[in-house]
Amino acid sequence: MQNSQYEQQYKKRVIDFFDNRYSYDNDYTIHRALPLLDLVQLQKGQKVLDMATGTGIIAIAVSQIIGSEGKVTGVDISSGMLAQAQQKIEELGLQNIEIIEADAEYIDFNDESFDVILCSTAIVYFKDIPAALRKWYRFLKPGGVIGFSCCSEQSCEAPLIIEICDKHSIFLKNINEPTGTPEKCHHLLAVAGFKDIKVKTQQLGFYRNLEQAKEWNGGWFHPRENPLLQVSSEQMVQLKAEYRQKIEAEATEQGAWYENMTFFVTGRKV
Repeated sequence: MQNSQYEQQYKKRVIDFFDNRYSYDNDYTIHRALPLLDLVQLQKGQKVLDMATGTGIIAIAVSQIIGSEGKVTGVDISSGMLAQAQQKIEELGLQNIEIIEADAEYIDFNDESFDVILCSTAIVYFKDIPAALRKWYRFLKPGGVIGFSCCSEQSCEAPLIIEICDKHSIFLKNINEPTGTPEKCHHLLAVAGFKDIKVKTQQLGFYRNLEQAKEWNGGWFHPRENPLLQVSSEQMVQLKAEYRQKIEAEATEQGAWYENMTFFVTGRKV
């Protein structure tokens, strides 16, 4: 399969996944997003770009900080997510937010257009993270700030799925690998030209209901490859069964632990 063809199919799966999340906003998603704003120190009147804005959790919070003299531009590939964002924007009567339905990885803006660029938890979905960061550097004004968040390689269900598939000679790459440590996050920003780089680490893990935790739909996100697309339905049944067994074996009285070590990363264009 050609890479471009795979990428189209991958992006469609991402769109379908997020379009179907009709009640995305909850205590967890909000608590996971907003700490980024504590690190960037927004000012009245700034121009802010929110990449992969989703339901606008970050964009709406930003709009209320920067005031009527400022402007937030939110970009997302999911029309379903943006419909939720637009509804909230209208209900709040906000006039300083523009939302754009587009692939955040490929959209272009003029050089030095923004004071701040943010991307909450979505940078790992990009096929070429270094290229995205170089573009964002170009979009920023001198002295502008970038802020993104991501989680460790050991977070979410990925390590367990990789472990199970590995036993069957199905070798998966972890979508969180490129940004999976504070050192990797720091290096990515440094290579893109950013200075004053800081990485704040926060554990956002929690215990899940065991029955919910055991259910894996066989899905896998990776912007470059997905060997599970070639797995037979019979083998997928076996993989899911082993996943359930492993979750049950590791569960405690509190439920199944969902690891989510999150990195909040900032840098400055000098």
